[in-house]
Amino acid sequence: MKNIFLIILLGAAVSCTAQTYPLRTFTSIPENAYLKDTNNELNTYEGTWKGSWNNRTLFVTFKKVTNKYNESLKYYKDILVGKFKVLDNNGNILFDNTNLPDDKTKIWGGGIRKLDDKYSLSYVDQDLCYTSGNIRISFTDSTKTKLNWNLYFGSDMITSDCPYYNANPFPQALPEEIVLTKQ
Repeated sequence: MKNIFLIILLGAAVSCTAQTYPLRTFTSIPENAYLKDTNNELNTYEGTWKGSWNNRTLFVTFKKVTNKYNESLKYYKDILVGKFKVLDNNGNILFDNTNLPDDKTKIWGGGIRKLDDKYSLSYVDQDLCYTSGNIRISFTDSTKTKLNWNLYFGSDMITSDCPYYNANPFPQALPEEIVLTKQ
């Protein structure tokens, strides 16, 4: 009986490790597998980053979340989540979601792109009528203290129930392009 238990335990351990793949796996991933940041690449993005644009200052804090289940892809992966604060030139807070829990952030990671080696994130802002887009970040220097940020906005379909329906200009919480410096 003891040997049967050990064989089952060993078999379960082997099957669990067989389901773990490196973060840079670009082939199909089976359900319930785990894309793990085995090389700790996401750690270099973690921390607070700062940049200025249009008389505003942006602070973005990236945090690595491990073993996050993706409902649509049906597997687990290590990702980055981002929280941000935007100030005007007078220090007034224009946007701030730094107190959101990690599972409710407006910015969350998709993964490293094979095409250009940039890390891709999704952005959805419920407070701005579900403004959405795709953010791509990459380091601009070998010391990894400067981060190039590009935001590609998704659909701009705004319905009449949006509080900013007739706003001109429409509020923009995040820049389309900026270089951020690690703080």
